[in-house]
Amino acid sequence: MTKPTDIRAKSPDQLTEMLVELKREQFNLRFQGATGQLESVARVRKVRRDIARVKTIQAERSRSAAQS
Repeated sequence: MTKPTDIRAKSPDQLTEMLVELKREQFNLRFQGATGQLESVARVRKVRRDIARVKTIQAERSRSAAQS
């Protein structure tokens, strides 16, 4: 699980890259779950929440940029 302070320290390009990696991992975990090879069910939840954290911080930054 990534802390919000760690995510906020990243640049917009790094956030986009992190989001792509998390979505790729989410896909792989879903695929493993469908084939019965998933070892850690809790990892699915953690990845989903990390994706939400990254998207939230990206939205906050875009809103603050629009206000300025």
